[in-house]
Amino acid sequence: MSMKARVRTDAHGNITIHMEGDLNYENSSPLKKELETLSKDNPSSKITIDLHGLDFVGSSGIGLFVDTIKALNENRERIKVTNVKTEFLKVFKLYDLDLMTIIEDQFDSDETMNLSQQFAGRKRTFEN
Repeated sequence: MSMKARVRTDAHGNITIHMEGDLNYENSSPLKKELETLSKDNPSSKITIDLHGLDFVGSSGIGLFVDTIKALNENRERIKVTNVKTEFLKVFKLYDLDLMTIIEDQFDSDETMNLSQQFAGRKRTFEN
């Protein structure tokens, strides 16, 4: 399957790339060129890559993707990755742990994260 990317720019000039489809080796090369062009043409913009629409992340494509982001972030962190699915997060962790610093944590403000620890083993968590 192929990969599609929708590029959106907000009022502040920040760019969000919504990716859909498969991230494999064939699709990583054109993505690399597009990211390099966007970065060069918009030097003061923050770029966010939204991976929510990805169906497949191949190990061969992830290497080029990670290397591209690391190269573009060499001087400053201006590219972030968001909405990484759990199964893909494992692939990212296996490839390069340093990548974890650019993944925006979507769970920071989630108040429900510790509910299972608070209420585990209880038969009732509310009163009638």
